[in-house]
Amino acid sequence: MRPIAIPANIQAYNQPNNLLQAQLPAVKNRFMQLLHGPPEVSVVMPAYNEEESILKTLYCLSQSVTKRSVEVIVVNNNSKDNTESIVNSTGAICIKETKQGITPARNAGLAAARGKYVLNADADTIYPPDWIEEMVKPLESDAVTVVYGRFAFIPTGATGRSAYFFYEYIADFMRWFNKKFREEAVNVYGFNSGFKREQGLQVDGFDHPPEANEDGWLALKLRGKGFGKLYYVTSLKALVWTTDRRIQLDGGLWKGFVKRVKRIATNDSKYGGQSAG
Repeated sequence: MRPIAIPANIQAYNQPNNLLQAQLPAVKNRFMQLLHGPPEVSVVMPAYNEEESILKTLYCLSQSVTKRSVEVIVVNNNSKDNTESIVNSTGAICIKETKQGITPARNAGLAAARGKYVLNADADTIYPPDWIEEMVKPLESDAVTVVYGRFAFIPTGATGRSAYFFYEYIADFMRWFNKKFREEAVNVYGFNSGFKREQGLQVDGFDHPPEANEDGWLALKLRGKGFGKLYYVTSLKALVWTTDRRIQLDGGLWKGFVKRVKRIATNDSKYGGQSAG
């Protein structure tokens, strides 16, 4: 069952920067411990003006529980605020991409990644300690080319957590429906997905047609090349928590829901009408 309230361990990361500053030495030390030898996993995170949220995201990623060697790469996409200095203060890897946009930023991160596996993350999302391990394990199978996971919302506006609790179950049903009857690739989101680096490079990374999205289109390309199937990670140990700022920008929960339903339907028809191979 999905959590109705934000769990205490997640809420501990969901703090303003002034309260997290004291954690910087520990965060830096933990990133040094996570990267022991050549990385097996690269967590790649685009960032544009994320000074208000990226510290909590890096803090939680530094607490990841895994025996794999992990590098965390932040792609600074022309931020005008203190995003880069915050990233550098944590010891995470920070690179720059001057071409504006999510696709160039994700491609820059892929080009810089050294790990066998690449996990896509966002700077306004909180990741539980087992996220990396739960996402990478299915990718060890030759039958799997892309993994994607579940998420829950952290309210930032007037909408309460209880409303999002029910909304998330509706979204779960829609993902099941897409997987069974339509196009599963529309379930793949860039803040909670992963793939094998060499396979991603072979299909030109996140490049996509103008009418498609970079994350779902990459999944289509990888599957279309015969690299394997898409895998839905349902474990609550991998449930990530993201802010509802995009929903608020869409006009609130229900207006945002209608827009997302239309967007999924439109994307599905476009994906289905083109070759991803």
